[in-house]
Amino acid sequence: MKRPFILLTIAFYVAGCNPTESQMSEKNTHGHQANRLIESTSPYLLQHAYNPVDWYPWGNEALEKAKKEDKPIIVSIGYSACHWCHVMERESFENDSIATVMNDNFICIKVDREERPDVDQVYMDAVQAMGLNGGWPLNVFLTPDQKPFYGGTYFPPQQWVKLLENVTKAFTDKRSEIEKSAGDLTNALATSEVIKYQLTGTDTDFQATSLSKMFQSLRKKFDPEYGGFNRAPKFPMPGIWLFLMHYYHYTQDAEALEQLTITLDQIAMGGIFDQIGGGWARYSTDAEWLAPHFEKMLYDNGQLMSLYSEAYTVTGKKLYKEVVYKTVQWLEREMLDASGGFYAALDADSEGEEGKFYVWNEQEVDQLLGEASPIVKDYYDISSEGNWEDKNILRRTMSDEKFIKKHKIDNDLLEAKLESAERTLLDARSDRVRPGMDDKILSGWNGLMLKGLIDAHRAFNDEKFLLLAKDNADFILENMVRDDQLYRSYKNGEASIPAYLEDYAFVINGLTALYQVTFEEKWLSKALSLTEYVLDHFYDKTEGLFFFTDDSAERLIARKKEVFDNVIPASNSQMAINLYQLGVIYDIEEFKSKASKMVSKMAELTEAETANLSNWGILYGYFATPTAEISIVGPDAQRVQQEFSKKYLPNKVMMGALKESDLPLMKGKYAINGETTIYVCYNKTCKLPVTSVEEAYKQLKKVRK
Repeated sequence: MKRPFILLTIAFYVAGCNPTESQMSEKNTHGHQANRLIESTSPYLLQHAYNPVDWYPWGNEALEKAKKEDKPIIVSIGYSACHWCHVMERESFENDSIATVMNDNFICIKVDREERPDVDQVYMDAVQAMGLNGGWPLNVFLTPDQKPFYGGTYFPPQQWVKLLENVTKAFTDKRSEIEKSAGDLTNALATSEVIKYQLTGTDTDFQATSLSKMFQSLRKKFDPEYGGFNRAPKFPMPGIWLFLMHYYHYTQDAEALEQLTITLDQIAMGGIFDQIGGGWARYSTDAEWLAPHFEKMLYDNGQLMSLYSEAYTVTGKKLYKEVVYKTVQWLEREMLDASGGFYAALDADSEGEEGKFYVWNEQEVDQLLGEASPIVKDYYDISSEGNWEDKNILRRTMSDEKFIKKHKIDNDLLEAKLESAERTLLDARSDRVRPGMDDKILSGWNGLMLKGLIDAHRAFNDEKFLLLAKDNADFILENMVRDDQLYRSYKNGEASIPAYLEDYAFVINGLTALYQVTFEEKWLSKALSLTEYVLDHFYDKTEGLFFFTDDSAERLIARKKEVFDNVIPASNSQMAINLYQLGVIYDIEEFKSKASKMVSKMAELTEAETANLSNWGILYGYFATPTAEISIVGPDAQRVQQEFSKKYLPNKVMMGALKESDLPLMKGKYAINGETTIYVCYNKTCKLPVTSVEEAYKQLKKVRK
């Protein structure tokens, strides 16, 4: 889509502008009156509550005021852990003279993208449709009726002021052109994703050869040295590597396993992983996974917990177990609310400086560690000159095996030295000024972490992980669900904002997974009732996909359908997986049929653009290869299930009961002679019942061949 002429005109006048002295003057926010954001619960909005900008939260008051006063709207979207959001606040939104320009000429609205992903999604799409770069902070100019006509991300103060002036002038002098281009853009945004991306596929004859085409699509982008894709910055993108793991299981393609392990090794050893404290940062600014933007997001860590736990069952790599355990320790130490919910994010900045909490200089380490310092410094790449901006980000440059050989040190001795050093460094770091915490609890992100804990329990049979998962599931259901309607955000003892499709999708997935490790049907029953709510209130019967918003939600200028997987899987791809799994477990043909039609619509695009549709690729694999229906009945059902989980088998559903169950696929299955019995079935046709996991695995292997 070409940018309207008026947009180019506005952008042209921004370039090369010079700020006045008053525009660049700094003023501390102390002493400013609180604006309307002071009544918000969002930590991000509260960060801006004492700006001199007359901010409004998104809502009728601001939108009606814009219409009444016939003023353009600035919508500024970000999140609490966003580094460049903080920079723009310090440079522009805390500046009195810049705030005056904004207040005099615009209605200014602040949006927390984590609370209102629907608003963010619409205006991010708008900026990208203009041919401009998207990202956060996202600053978009709207007509009084919410139609976008210009936008961008971070603007330095001098450019921001000049842009404000030119938009104001254009809005007065070229109003008709702005209205026309904004109307055209809004019409484009409202175009159905099915039409826009020609999602017309109807072929439900799913072929394993298509999985190979998807692998080849990914293969072109691999970085064979440092893992991930051959570009910087690098995001972990867990869904891509999970697809690769599934593909390896189906094909035993050695190249897929090699690229998977290179990627996971490098991410685990890099600075993007907090080597002493646990948890992953959002992304790496370089190709080697060394220097992250230091914010830690719950959604990344939940998915990476799942990825590394499952990868451990494939490879048995000690490194993968280590990073999962450290991440759970971080989760308990820093992210766990007493109620059982997990907080949203940790900031990148402390004391106004990005990464200050996490980096070290050599002198600090020497003073803290004494005699142990030389070997620890070599292990974590610490030097006098530093590896990042004269400081040191802790990372590992070689495997433990190579390090042991280099230093001729016993493995147990190395582990003891590192454990002691990490404890000392972590204690010292805890005395520093901590990064800000975004302590709202988001249902969808908690669903991702719920699944991460369940997968960790499966891989390592650690009861602590299961207890954390159960407490989290209880929290969500007790505090964030009312009459089968889920809510998005929880803060100060209250749930608010009706949930979006992604929230339902990830919570349903977590509850379905929790049933499959506990065999407690209350979790499964709740997953089913939430799914039925989604079908009633989000499903588009005409196009066979789900809207992102509930049919009772606020009407924006476009009601979107999210189909592309990103850092988080697309809500449609995850709901399709949920329908498939619940359809198998409950033997609901309608669910399986809907999932089949959804993935068939996406199949052609998934083959060509697998990097952006990897979760669809995973679902395609479920249809293209046999799904194992494993039922376990008897007094040791849960223990047998755990034994099953030691081996990697992605395309399966697990059902179980101590005695009997009313689930359709469990009927008629019982413990033979009182001994726990395993039934391996495919498409409701079962092999002979067996009483050992090894016998059951032989039956599984026969089908795979």
